[in-house]
Amino acid sequence: MGFFTDTSVCIGCKACEVACKEWNQLPADDPLEFTGMSFDNTGQLSASTWRHVAFIEQRKPMRAPTGAGDDGAGDLRLLMASDVCKHCTDAACLDVCPTGSLLRTEFGTVVVQEDVCNGCGYCVSACPYGVLDKRERDGRVWKCTLCYDRLVDDLTPACAKACPTESIQYGPLDELLERAAARVRDLHEDGVTDARLYGHDPADGVRGNGAFFLLLDRPEVYGLPPAPMDTTRDLPSIWRHAAAAALTLAAGVAAAFALERR
Repeated sequence: MGFFTDTSVCIGCKACEVACKEWNQLPADDPLEFTGMSFDNTGQLSASTWRHVAFIEQRKPMRAPTGAGDDGAGDLRLLMASDVCKHCTDAACLDVCPTGSLLRTEFGTVVVQEDVCNGCGYCVSACPYGVLDKRERDGRVWKCTLCYDRLVDDLTPACAKACPTESIQYGPLDELLERAAARVRDLHEDGVTDARLYGHDPADGVRGNGAFFLLLDRPEVYGLPPAPMDTTRDLPSIWRHAAAAALTLAAGVAAAFALERR
């Protein structure tokens, strides 16, 4: 199960942010002030903001010109996108957590058990998307659970339930991927040639996400990494090289002691 966020129909109403905070009883720790980035007043995802609506103003037409007298529907557009934890298939946060606080649920999502979290912060630095964050008041890590408590009761996550345009859609990932691919084709036929999917590819650096997006520009425009990578992918080879170095050092020390005795 997962999220498909179609940014082409997001109106920036922030209903998802409000619904997320209300349902999950998130504290108002983050200052709500305009950042200078258009209408963005939350800034980024955090331990107390599990949904963040980004606003990007561009001097760029929405669609390609189709003929004489068509300028591409104007030269100013406002891109809006509701960001959230990606619930990676290869989740580095799971690999580095020493207490088992982070776990994979029966829905394929990644959640934090806050009562088990010791606040070490390893997962914060391991996340390739910069999603995980520690709450200052208690030192523990918090993030989107995809409303696990609603899923077990067969309910839609609060953000998707509140979205008035169905920009945020919840369901089985294979069904969402089919719907997303059809939407991209429609946009391309309508001249929106920059439309693309992000986070859906099982061949990428995290083997795909449980939350993927339809974007209208390059990922970095939205503050998303263009090529996310599982930050623990090299750990096995690192440990093998470290073990080999340690054995070599031990052999050298043993040889030195043997020569000294002689």
